[in-house]
Amino acid sequence: MARTTADAAAATPVSGPAPDTGGRRLPRTLHPVAWWVWALALATAVSRTNNPLLLFLVLAVLGYVVTARRTEAPWARGFKYYLYLALTVVAIRVVFRAVFATGITPRDHFLFSLPHIPTPDWYAGIQIGGPVSLEAVLSAATDGLRLACMLCCIGAANTLANPKRALRVLPGALYELGVAVTVAISVAPQLVQSVQRVARARKLRAGRAKGFKALRGIAVPVLEDALERSLRLAAAMDSRGYGRAGSATPRSRRVTGALMLLGMCGLCAGAYGLLDATAPTVLGLPAMLAGALLCVAGLRLGGRRVTRTTYRPDPWRLPEWAVSGAGVVAAVLLYSNLGYDPAELNPSLYPLTWPALPLVPTAAILLAGTAGFLSPPPTAPRRTEKAGAT
Repeated sequence: MARTTADAAAATPVSGPAPDTGGRRLPRTLHPVAWWVWALALATAVSRTNNPLLLFLVLAVLGYVVTARRTEAPWARGFKYYLYLALTVVAIRVVFRAVFATGITPRDHFLFSLPHIPTPDWYAGIQIGGPVSLEAVLSAATDGLRLACMLCCIGAANTLANPKRALRVLPGALYELGVAVTVAISVAPQLVQSVQRVARARKLRAGRAKGFKALRGIAVPVLEDALERSLRLAAAMDSRGYGRAGSATPRSRRVTGALMLLGMCGLCAGAYGLLDATAPTVLGLPAMLAGALLCVAGLRLGGRRVTRTTYRPDPWRLPEWAVSGAGVVAAVLLYSNLGYDPAELNPSLYPLTWPALPLVPTAAILLAGTAGFLSPPPTAPRRTEKAGAT
């Protein structure tokens, strides 16, 4: 009797010695929290510098890690749209700086002049139009580039981390908030996927309209698909009992809310006390510790009313520690000011010279880029192959 090779493979027992991988690491999905720690730490490091060379190096590191470790999931295909958003942010920043100019000094390099619109006396300090200098354009471009790099860091985390798996590690008290955030994060990749699917369908139907002419033919099917998806999501959440109060009593909910509110107030007061040197000592570290304890107590009490089971939890092993540690070390090195001049992180435009590339910050950013090979390779998608009869 003939059997296909797929049937023969399915009949093979799974017990026995592990297959020889030739020293290669087995593919698996990295813990989503590790990617978020790495991305947020790199965004923290980006907020410390205004050096365009370091910012371009961060973009290169993000591109390498995303290309090396992204999967074939729908949310892993939207990083290029974050790059488009980053370019838009830089362009808007430069245009606003050129239109709402603050004047030009004799040492500035004149580029062009826009029509000047007179403003009233109470609008002093800002002028609309007028001469635009090279220094103003470069300053706006570097400021926009820094914000663009931070957006790309968040985009890399959304691309590499599975938002649905990240939901499982949240405390029970934050489950509803986590579901809302997960749905909000997954909206953009799903819209991108809908646009691509509609565009392919239009191409198969010989649709030749491009640009704004094709907007009408793409927007209506995409909106209809988004509405249908939201209705399916609402029905699925309702059938699974989402939003039910469970066994929580009104008194426990009030106590949980009070603990969380007091804890957040304590954290805000502690952060203010640590940043303000003239603030009393009580508003510093003691207030932050008290706020953290109250928040932990509130999360602990609120999590009792949410019962969750986990099938095959995500492991936290050496690759997770290595990836998150690479990002944290990069942020610490850029904030420590050790081994380099802090002025090299924010070069001045007067005089207008090529910015220097400090060694220690460069090494810190490259260290964050080691996440591209410190993390295990992603799991390859399963492909259905037709097997002939043997």
